[in-house]
Amino acid sequence: MNLLFLNSMERVDEAGGVSTGQVSIGEEQGLWQIMWTEAQGDGGDKQQELWYEGVQWEDMLKSFREHVFAKQCEGFKPLLDMKVSELDYMDERSAYTQLLHFYSERNTDEVLYEALRQWRLKQAAQEGKAPFIVATNRLLKMISTFVPHTEDELRQLPGMGKSRTERFGKEILAMTVQTERTTAFPLDWVESRVDPAEMNGWLLEEKERKRRAELQKSESRQKLLEGIARGEMLDELQASLQVQRRELIGWIEDLDRQGYDLIPYVDLVLDLIPAAEREQAWQAFEQQGDRYLKPVLQKVIKLEGLTPKETEHAYEWLRLLRLKFRQETRVRQDEEAS
Repeated sequence: MNLLFLNSMERVDEAGGVSTGQVSIGEEQGLWQIMWTEAQGDGGDKQQELWYEGVQWEDMLKSFREHVFAKQCEGFKPLLDMKVSELDYMDERSAYTQLLHFYSERNTDEVLYEALRQWRLKQAAQEGKAPFIVATNRLLKMISTFVPHTEDELRQLPGMGKSRTERFGKEILAMTVQTERTTAFPLDWVESRVDPAEMNGWLLEEKERKRRAELQKSESRQKLLEGIARGEMLDELQASLQVQRRELIGWIEDLDRQGYDLIPYVDLVLDLIPAAEREQAWQAFEQQGDRYLKPVLQKVIKLEGLTPKETEHAYEWLRLLRLKFRQETRVRQDEEAS
């Protein structure tokens, strides 16, 4: 076994006794091994723990960081400083945000959280936006955990900010002021209520979750491109990818931003929409701009008489028409510039 890393750690107890340990990483023919060796007092018996044995580099590093961090939580200090906590890789602002996320994940007021979710769904439907654009699940969980009672307190939550507070603050506070709370603002007390080892484990799980999500997203994007190339309609793509329709349209918009030529496919889908409605919407984009969809749609259809499903379908094709409008606008601007 080739020794590639070795570091010593010490812990001093209340009586002045010293415990020492060594963590080592070795490798032989692609097999990684992490070993912890600990001695109690001078000349004490040595005890060994095998922390990891396997061939995966990422798994080995994850195990190393988890176990060393756990030892630090037990009071061991490395003679050679090591970055083993996920927080060590974050700036102060990001670390604080993650701290609040972790605490709120475990202390959510479920009744208030559900009320906030229902409010968000209604707000998103009115604006023709995805719910997470109005507010993420994590933001709603922080609100339902820390229960702000004033706009100043609401703005102290990461992700809320001045703009979102001005738009939604009164409606949110109308719900939170009716809920009793056992904590207070500012939130400088949160760190003392959090177990560092548990939080570090949660951060590692979050990192792995994001990695898996990115992998799945990459696979889904390839599947989407193949479906578009075959000329599959939105219903077929939705059934194949198993996603919400709104999310599917978002993926198509992402592909456009990445430079894929989707206009032939967009034209195929828009052929199902009456030409008169498309023309009215196009003129509205030219007159009012393409940032907001609701005023454009109001030029085409009377929203009051539509069912929620019909409204969603209307926003759906309008988003695709906007994609085409923006691309043609860019082409025209490039031609005029040259």
